[in-house]
Amino acid sequence: MAIQNITMPQLGESVTEGTIEKWLVQPGDKVKKYDPLAEVVTDKVNAEVPSSFEGVITELLAEEGQTLPVGAVVCSIEIAGDSELPPPPPAKKSAVSTAILNAGVQKKQESPKVTPATITAEKPVRQDKVRYSPAVLRLAQEHDIALEHVTGTGEGGRITRKDLQQLIDAGNVPTKEATSSEPVSTTAVAQPSSSAPQEKPAVAQVIQAGDIEIPVTKVRRAIANNMVRSAQEVPHAWMMMEVDVTDLVAYRDSIKTEFKQKEGFNLTYFAFFVKAVAQALKEFPMMNSMWADDKIIQKHDINISIAVATDDALFVPVIKHADEKSIKGIARDIHELASKVRTGKLAMDDIKGGTFTVNNTGAFGSVQSMGIINYPQAAILQVESIVKKPVFLPGGMFAARDIVNLCLSLDHRVLDGLVCGKFLNRVKEILENTNLSSTSVY
Repeated sequence: MAIQNITMPQLGESVTEGTIEKWLVQPGDKVKKYDPLAEVVTDKVNAEVPSSFEGVITELLAEEGQTLPVGAVVCSIEIAGDSELPPPPPAKKSAVSTAILNAGVQKKQESPKVTPATITAEKPVRQDKVRYSPAVLRLAQEHDIALEHVTGTGEGGRITRKDLQQLIDAGNVPTKEATSSEPVSTTAVAQPSSSAPQEKPAVAQVIQAGDIEIPVTKVRRAIANNMVRSAQEVPHAWMMMEVDVTDLVAYRDSIKTEFKQKEGFNLTYFAFFVKAVAQALKEFPMMNSMWADDKIIQKHDINISIAVATDDALFVPVIKHADEKSIKGIARDIHELASKVRTGKLAMDDIKGGTFTVNNTGAFGSVQSMGIINYPQAAILQVESIVKKPVFLPGGMFAARDIVNLCLSLDHRVLDGLVCGKFLNRVKEILENTNLSSTSVY
């Protein structure tokens, strides 16, 4: 018998840690390979951690609510014999693999001694050198906690969600207002208080009779965290261009019925837009870039993220290598990814690797919008509703034409108006020249 460790996986690009939201197993449970072990939340995605082995859970080495770095051991499994042990990884294996990493046959790790979280009046830690987990940031925002005055019990003094919960339960929270006006005792340790009633969050004051409280789901929380991060960190700028897609509409409408009968899925307008964007990205590679603090990373692969909504969540699956695919191939990917989202079968591989986002806001009748960039990408394009408009033609005549607005949100750290204007003009040119005589969907 051997003990095998399961570690925290990397659940997305630039993700360095994850929070154990809920354990799905307990010590003594028998699990098969790929059985889900725990639900994990990051600032990008919520996912289940699958088992890499078949065996019996021996110990859970992380608590619910605990945030751990990628590669940290979360639980151990007793497996029979050595036949199922995977081969050792190559020496040059990338550290950003999204698979569950095998930590090898190891002895049980000793848990570090934990002391209660304390509040300090020492000089606050510089915030630009400290990273907090999504769970910690959420609690801090909800309770107005001054994190720079809290000493954590996690590894390296990191503040954990459990640390903040102890302070909240004890009614001993260092608020930003209080710490800015008077020092806080360096020996104030969180202890339960029976005399002072605990203050309720301010949000309770706005709830009136007849109001409905809707619990925030893990997916909605992840969306909120990512959107807040993008809005706070990225200097957004916007640009819009009007495109005449009369010929495209006529072309697509003339072949859509035959295409559906032949291929088994719909040929949507959106597939034409995604193809045009992928082609333009190849010609303007700076649009396919990401900000990385001290450098800009221009991505080689053109992987288009598309937004797919359900009743209570939004997912952003990815069309890989969109520039290498035909309009038919893109239409198939759109159909398959949307089906996976709505049936709950979207896999981690389906949402990773996106380099540019195209959002089909026109499906809801929108004609103009300003999207929030899908962090860490540098831009998002909103494809609005196609509407009939009177347009002046050469010679002074005018006619009803099919017009669509393309609305681009850009990260002004990475992109400027010149390259964005050229990019949008190229997308416009491609779309306005899509017709029966010059374009094939195959």
